[in-house]
Amino acid sequence: MAVSVARRPAAAANAAVLLLSFLSTLMFRGGVADVAVNGSGSEQPPHRRFEYKYSFKGPHLAQTDGSIPFWIHTGNAIPSTDQVRITPSLRSQRGTVWTKNRVDFEHWEAEVTFRVSGRGRMGADGLAVWFTTSQGLDGPVYGAADQWNGIGIFFDSFDNDGKKNNPAIIVVGNNGNLVYDHQNDGTTQALGTCLRDFRNKPYPVRAKITYYKKTMTIMINNGFTPDKEDYEFCTKVDNMVIPSEGFFGISAATGGLADDHDVLSFLLFRLTEPGQQTPPVESEIPKEEKDKYQEEFQNFQQELDKKKEEYQKEHPNVQGEPIDDVYESVNDREIRQVFEGQNRIHLEIKQLHRQLAMILDEQRRYVSVITDEISKKGANTGSGQLESSGQQLGSVVATQQEVLRNLNELRNSFYESLKQIGSAQHQGNAGGIGTYETIQHFNDIKEHLHLVKRDMEHLVQRNAQNPADKVVKCPEMPPMPSCLSTIHFAIFVVIQSVLFFCYVMYKSQQEAAAKKFF
Repeated sequence: MAVSVARRPAAAANAAVLLLSFLSTLMFRGGVADVAVNGSGSEQPPHRRFEYKYSFKGPHLAQTDGSIPFWIHTGNAIPSTDQVRITPSLRSQRGTVWTKNRVDFEHWEAEVTFRVSGRGRMGADGLAVWFTTSQGLDGPVYGAADQWNGIGIFFDSFDNDGKKNNPAIIVVGNNGNLVYDHQNDGTTQALGTCLRDFRNKPYPVRAKITYYKKTMTIMINNGFTPDKEDYEFCTKVDNMVIPSEGFFGISAATGGLADDHDVLSFLLFRLTEPGQQTPPVESEIPKEEKDKYQEEFQNFQQELDKKKEEYQKEHPNVQGEPIDDVYESVNDREIRQVFEGQNRIHLEIKQLHRQLAMILDEQRRYVSVITDEISKKGANTGSGQLESSGQQLGSVVATQQEVLRNLNELRNSFYESLKQIGSAQHQGNAGGIGTYETIQHFNDIKEHLHLVKRDMEHLVQRNAQNPADKVVKCPEMPPMPSCLSTIHFAIFVVIQSVLFFCYVMYKSQQEAAAKKFF
């Protein structure tokens, strides 16, 4: 028991020492981590400046002659107003676009927006972004030249090696002596790679390629959302040395399978370390190029002045007068709309006028037919039937005459409306719109149209109240005698019965005579 009691304080002391050492280790590591975090957080991001001479984007990407400002395109590339189709979805196509001017930035960042779309589940071959010492205008590596000197970022969509590792993004560097390994999709030469499916996305795919302090970082927006800043990490290459000067380019190619490779924009930014002075813009333009632009501007100004003088000589009456505004003002637009409305009303009233004239002619024809029937009935029928049918036809004639009178009134109203619209248009063309007389004309037109509408509704109601009175009935025919009486029918039955009985007797006698021979 004494030994065990003596051992317990020793074990407790050892446990306390171990606990203290563990806590001190945690505190030391926490302090080191805080120092590292503070040190990394204090680093400021580089300054970015947009370089328009090495960029392109819509909506006015291409000029009228099909060229891209500050860029050249070769092969099957098709520039348009909002994008550059590097290759269409046809077999064995190649296309490239390259900057005309050489880039001499030490640090840069490129943002590429593109879309790769095709009908099949698999596509080919892919798209590439280049920074090389020379323009690889044509070749077997995604439409550009092999054995390049620089860096290439490949968006490979076809699985050549059959390892199911495509579509993929591959970074391959070359010093001008390396031949690209097509059979293995460049994986044996890749400095960095990541698997990303960039085909047939609902939104354009965006790639941000940053080269800063000998480190290349590639961020990808997969095109699943419209958020332009929704980037995710793809790959990073440290201690990368690339040429100090070169050209940027984009190329694409198709093989047995084909995709549309469309580039919507390429934006280049110069990166400057914090604390360093940003180079002024004027120093970037060479003196020879500036003198050339200045000379072109002076020549253009001289030609413009010469054309102004020629125009003033040809049109001496226009000298000193202000140039009228070529755009339509608010008042002019309102006047034009008023006249267009008047013309439409004029055409509609003309159409109604023609229809009323047709109705009047039809009603006159009906009245003439009815009067002829009255005269005929008066000569052929008796006095009682003549009086009843005469009353009916008289009511029909009165109704038709009332319809004719109302239609004539409507016609006169339409004629007055047409006259007033014509006079209003004439006054508007002569002195403009807005006078009291013009407003009064429009009010009169409105009143006449209301009268026409009310008269038409009145006619419809009158015709709907007593439709039976308006219908012309044909006179009833006298009853005709029956073609077959009862006596005739009885005689016919008796005769038929007698003939049938005689036939039966004759038949029986014939059969009895025939039995005697047997």
